[in-house]
Amino acid sequence: MNRAFAEVPEDVNLAAKPATPTNQAATSKLLEAIKWAVSFPAMLGVFLIGRVFYEGRGFVVDADVWWHIKVGQDILRTHHWPTTDPYSFTAIGTPWIAYEWLGEIALALMYRAGGVVSLCIFLIAFGSVIILSLYCLAASRSGNSKAAFLSPLFLASLAFASITLRPQMFGYLFLILTLVVMEKFRQGVSWPLWTLPLIFLVWVNTHGSFIIGIGVIALYLVAGLFSFQAGSVEAIAWTRKQRLQLETALLFCLAVLPVTPYGTQLAMYPFDMAFSQPINVANVNEWRPMPFELIGGKIFLGLVVIFFLLQMFYRFSWRLEEVLLVAGGTAMACLHVRFILLFVPFCTPVFATMLARWVPPYMRHKDKYIANAVLMAAVVIAMVHYFPTRAALDKKVAETYPVAALEYLSAHPIPGKMLDYYGFGGYLVFAGRPVFIDGRGDLYERSGVFGDYVRLNEFKPGSLAILRNYGIDVCLLGTKQSLAAVLSVSPEWRRVYSDDTSVILVRQLANQ
Repeated sequence: MNRAFAEVPEDVNLAAKPATPTNQAATSKLLEAIKWAVSFPAMLGVFLIGRVFYEGRGFVVDADVWWHIKVGQDILRTHHWPTTDPYSFTAIGTPWIAYEWLGEIALALMYRAGGVVSLCIFLIAFGSVIILSLYCLAASRSGNSKAAFLSPLFLASLAFASITLRPQMFGYLFLILTLVVMEKFRQGVSWPLWTLPLIFLVWVNTHGSFIIGIGVIALYLVAGLFSFQAGSVEAIAWTRKQRLQLETALLFCLAVLPVTPYGTQLAMYPFDMAFSQPINVANVNEWRPMPFELIGGKIFLGLVVIFFLLQMFYRFSWRLEEVLLVAGGTAMACLHVRFILLFVPFCTPVFATMLARWVPPYMRHKDKYIANAVLMAAVVIAMVHYFPTRAALDKKVAETYPVAALEYLSAHPIPGKMLDYYGFGGYLVFAGRPVFIDGRGDLYERSGVFGDYVRLNEFKPGSLAILRNYGIDVCLLGTKQSLAAVLSVSPEWRRVYSDDTSVILVRQLANQ
């Protein structure tokens, strides 16, 4: 017999050996992790994901997503970052770079994984990450998970305008993460500060909104240079150590901005957009002032009024940087509806702090973990059950973009250059067809094409001569587009195809 076994008394039950302190600690940690995963705050997070799913399953696809995917596909295929336009016949060879190349690669990989289905999954999943980040930001500031849940829930209707299949949604997440880091730093937690350079390294290669993140850090730094109290506004000075840490982190963030395939060009693009693209800014809907006549504008105005009234009657106290961020985000959203992207994350923690005055805090000892788990499972099951089929998603795309019209052109080739509707351009780039114009407004403004398209679309005197100047023999336009109605009654043009989405017109002289 083995001596090691012989020394063990036969009446000893090895299975009943008491657990070691290490095992007890591991079991306790596992139990705490499970409780946290099915806690009331976690359940509220799952409800927010359900809210994102409800919006995302509609699969509203921005027109620009298609050319973004095409650019990403071409970079993956050629391992080359473009420096001139390869997609149009009007501006081909004009200097142009892929300002959002990393986000475009991500979208291309998502499309490769499963087409429109994987795009829809990605939209919902990434939107969930964004709204959960808002939830964490609000909870960190207010200290109340219930109020932190209600704040993004109310503001979600505005936030979804920025959660689209475009690289800007990556920038949206990075902005929220920057705000979370700065809030933690205000609370004395310094280690997240050193994640900022990595965030900005990815951000500058993904979307031009990185400049807003730099502005946020600089604002926090300046707002803490001195202390004062003025009514409800308080400036809290940084300690010398905090100021040095924040200045160092900001310098590192600035240092990584040139680390791109194009050097400093990506870092300069936000300034080019702000000062060198007046036609693009004046004619693209997302750059127009807040449309207060629409439901989104009314919701925005209602929230601003609610904030003002709550502050007037209850005199909440705010840090200087919070007041400046909320005021700046509100003003920018009024000037350009696109900047609702700023209003929501700047206001979410403020609104949560206001709501915390009336919403009772979470009581862990009263938590019902089993009930939470059941409700969370119900939300997940509902999302799986109601996730749209591939056929439904394809139908959604076909209702918005000229899918059937391109099938017609493939079966009935029409020679000549083709004018396309601005909203169709991205899809045509994705389909591999040379375009007149698409969503790359910076390119077409520099080449003069955007100005010509605007004059043509607005029927300014002599505008139809633009079609002859560009040698246009075919037009692929939106069915409800005014230009389509004008050309349809012109003896020079003949309609050869139409459906509920698009219409194809051919110049009569081209076929004679």
